[in-house]
Amino acid sequence: MNGWTGKILEIDLSAATIKTYALDIDMARRFLGGRGLGARLLWDAVGPDVEPLSPDNVLIFATGPLTATGYQTSNRFSVSTKSPLTGTILDANSGGFWGMQFKKAGYDALIVRGRAARPVYIEITPAGVTIKDAQHLWGARVGAVTAALGQNDNRRNVLCIGPAGENLGRMAAIMNDGRRSLARGGPGAVMGSKNLKAIVVEGKERPGIENQERFKFLLYESRKMLRTSPLTSQALPEFGTAVVMNLVNNIGALPTRNFQQSQFEGAEAISGEALTERYLVKNASCWACPIGCTRISRTDHVEGEGPEYETTWAFGAQCGIDDLEAIVEANHLCNEVGLDTISTGSTIGCAMELTERGLLDSDLRFGRADLLSPIIEAIAYRRELGDDLAEGSLRLASKYRAPELSMSVKGLEMPAYDPRGMQGQGLLYATSNRGACHMRGNMLGLEVLGLPKLIDRFQVQGKSSYVILHQNTAAAIDSLVVCKFTHMAVAEEYFARVLSAVSGIEFSTGDLVRVGERVWNLERLYNLREGFTCADDSLPARLLREPLADGPSKGWVNQLEPMLAEYYRARGWDAQGVPGRAKLKEIQLELDSLTVE
Repeated sequence: MNGWTGKILEIDLSAATIKTYALDIDMARRFLGGRGLGARLLWDAVGPDVEPLSPDNVLIFATGPLTATGYQTSNRFSVSTKSPLTGTILDANSGGFWGMQFKKAGYDALIVRGRAARPVYIEITPAGVTIKDAQHLWGARVGAVTAALGQNDNRRNVLCIGPAGENLGRMAAIMNDGRRSLARGGPGAVMGSKNLKAIVVEGKERPGIENQERFKFLLYESRKMLRTSPLTSQALPEFGTAVVMNLVNNIGALPTRNFQQSQFEGAEAISGEALTERYLVKNASCWACPIGCTRISRTDHVEGEGPEYETTWAFGAQCGIDDLEAIVEANHLCNEVGLDTISTGSTIGCAMELTERGLLDSDLRFGRADLLSPIIEAIAYRRELGDDLAEGSLRLASKYRAPELSMSVKGLEMPAYDPRGMQGQGLLYATSNRGACHMRGNMLGLEVLGLPKLIDRFQVQGKSSYVILHQNTAAAIDSLVVCKFTHMAVAEEYFARVLSAVSGIEFSTGDLVRVGERVWNLERLYNLREGFTCADDSLPARLLREPLADGPSKGWVNQLEPMLAEYYRARGWDAQGVPGRAKLKEIQLELDSLTVE
């Protein structure tokens, strides 16, 4: 069998047991790997009676059928769990080298259960799998841990948490290779709750490919497309993801000062162009990536990867800060302590508004760049006010009697696009299964960049069909697992064809998108089982009721209600957003203990 190794590794930290069992090949064909396989395994493993930070929650690390084959950006992997920040199903994925190495170690997935009696780390090498003492590493920051455990790209790779995960911060990330993250929704807190400091992998087995000649041809064709796309061949390599800062600002869709405005007067100072000119050391790439969007930046005090667009926005416009040096250093600190930069920056922005409204007694105010690093430290170690912020913006704002000031959906902070200036993006945020997320089918291409075509960003009627297609496609790509930037230049047809070449199982474009639809519906069912309803498919009241006062999006709110009703119909769900049995039969989603209708 090619594409999959056919093996799942399961470790119970409570019992200190290690076992391997066969991957269900029918499950693999239906859900592929990564996000899809993780969701399917989580459905059986973690029900609504399980608290996210209890030993009964699990961490599922999964690769995909393209991982480590050498196809474009086939370096990625995902983690699936129940989120301690939102209570929803959660997956987060990352690039780098760890996922490739884990697949070469001979596994499709790792399921971690239970809680160790004391801090441990897991080591997976050709010699075997062992659970080792990590008490000497507990409390250490990410850079020190990766160095101590022998991080070496292409040979030995380290996945670990920092102090934020150890202290069960609900925004804690899992860091891989010392510089990239599985960030959103708090998976680092789940890892910390298990007393699991790190997972080290070394692999030697190169995955098999069924049709080498066909694979090489498709690899050649895909590289040609990436070279001819202005985005993947020029914009991203030259300026990184922050290349869109000025563009989003110019159209009036850059959330500013906790989404009170949609344009930031300091956008130019924190743009990708400014980062390149003032702080860029060099570019870098994940394994098997010809794009090279990663930025290595340096100030007088720190050097490291990033910051990405979302991070620059979160500590920049969201907080009213145009000090790029402070933002670069805040990003580096988050990587060291293991924090999701989007949620952390957005939560700080929420605290700033609470302070300015007289609801919170603190020095945090918009524009206070000097307080970024100190408050990030306080969040990671749960010191003083940082203890409140470590809970995320919704719990923070609720504690201070203003939950409406949390710019979140289902408890997950929204990324760097104002839904009043991008109507489809608002529908995407509202319906995303892990909470507000731009990676679940980003409408930036269609509503702003014109990829593959430009549609009216203020259009409401008919917008749901675009969102659904993007959501289904994104779920399929996350299950392969490859980088979504590749999809900016390479059509889904090529992903289906390369999957067929690797596995020997013929997948059409429709088959691949249907996998994504199956995954999306499964995630929806999981959240319904957890008690979420259509009432949770919403946006903060500010975005629905407070028209923008000026700028290119002046006078607009997000018109979610008609789009959401259209979305449910187009999904084949009922008026309450529940998939019916006819729909599940159509997409061949059969589950034990299924309760709908």
